[in-house]
Amino acid sequence: MTISPQFRTASSYVLLSALWIWFSDRALNAMARGQAQLTFLQSIKGGLFVLVTGALLYWMIGRDLRRLQMANHTLREGHSQALRVLVSAMDIRHRETGDHSDRVMRMSAGLAQRAGVHGEALRHLTFGALLHDIGKLALPDSILIKPGKLDDEEMAVMRQHPKLGYELLQRVDFLREAGDIPHAHHERWDGAGYPQGLRGEEIPLAARIFSVVDVWDALISARVYKPAWPEPDVLDYLRQVAGSQLDPDLVALFLDHYDDIKALGRAAAD
Repeated sequence: MTISPQFRTASSYVLLSALWIWFSDRALNAMARGQAQLTFLQSIKGGLFVLVTGALLYWMIGRDLRRLQMANHTLREGHSQALRVLVSAMDIRHRETGDHSDRVMRMSAGLAQRAGVHGEALRHLTFGALLHDIGKLALPDSILIKPGKLDDEEMAVMRQHPKLGYELLQRVDFLREAGDIPHAHHERWDGAGYPQGLRGEEIPLAARIFSVVDVWDALISARVYKPAWPEPDVLDYLRQVAGSQLDPDLVALFLDHYDDIKALGRAAAD
């Protein structure tokens, strides 16, 4: 029969407490000279017992919390590694560079930190950036890797992928809060984007942050439908679309810290 850790801990505590009470009572009875002294020694014994058991409980709870934190960290790392493998395969299928999703994830996280995003919000943003195009898994290759411009019918199909990606993430408990980027990274600051036509700060901050990095990466990288743009042209384009396509404050923040954020993208490739 397997004994649970809780039962072992509780049984050990009860046994040690009973032994302490039994032996200490007899020791005090032998030492005390009169009822007043016995009462005084019993009070000291009780206080010592409280202090020792309190310290023991503090240590045991701390140990269990550390174990839980380690297990949670291991679980999150496992989730992250599994998602990276999935996304890497997806990038290859889309004929992106193999590190595209990891690169934009790292750069988006770097820009987000400079925009004041931290803690759980940053973790959700990181997962959302990594999975920004997860909805494209439901689209046919004839549209995804078409070398030329999409026609109206094909574009209508392509524009379904943000909603599809969002719905996929809502089916996974630890990814439900990561849906802002997959759902809204094609929205525009001027309201001309899709799928919801959000405008300005109606667009979630995570999606606005990611859009700056994603536009930069789309232009500076070669794709099946276009060659890579020269870097000065890419930066000029970001300045031109600040306030129309992209959040102007976030574009300014990106350009102010451009070298550092770009270095995060190179770290993904390394």
